[in-house]
Amino acid sequence: MRLYRIWVAAVLCLLPVTRADVRNCQCDVTQPATLDARECSLCKEAEKHPADIQFFFVRDANPNKPNRWLALPRVHGNRPQQLSDMTPQDRAAYWKAAFDKAREMWGQDWGIALNSTERRTQCHLHVHIGKLLPGSEDDRFVLADSPETIPVPTEGGGIWVHPVGPKYHVHLDEPAGELKLQR
Repeated sequence: MRLYRIWVAAVLCLLPVTRADVRNCQCDVTQPATLDARECSLCKEAEKHPADIQFFFVRDANPNKPNRWLALPRVHGNRPQQLSDMTPQDRAAYWKAAFDKAREMWGQDWGIALNSTERRTQCHLHVHIGKLLPGSEDDRFVLADSPETIPVPTEGGGIWVHPVGPKYHVHLDEPAGELKLQR
């Protein structure tokens, strides 16, 4: 038991070291060396795509999430990027693109999540696309009729969305909405 407590204490002490902090992101696409930081790897990925595309998709590189995709805007916003940085039209187009990819992958059993800034490990805006875990639904949601009516989370707040019939349940201020998705 004592050894177990020591092990847990050691892991907890190392967590801040192993986790990126995107709140002070230093990514700068004009200085490629800054994109080598762990929290800037999606900015680096965005630079590999043509400038004339609006959004792109990549598989989640985390080996613990083999069924997950990410949807990213090609443009770089403020550091760290937030949904609120986008125009309402771009935000609706982003949601629609992510929803289309989710439907392609999982029919109507999908969910999309943006973790809060404190929980994100990447500066570049990205939403997680995955199969919704059964039993994830709760009663704290806003009903949205379309991608255009999905509210913007509070600055730095998380959000997760999933379909219910022709509408969407939008769960705001969820720090780690990606936990509602199959790994």
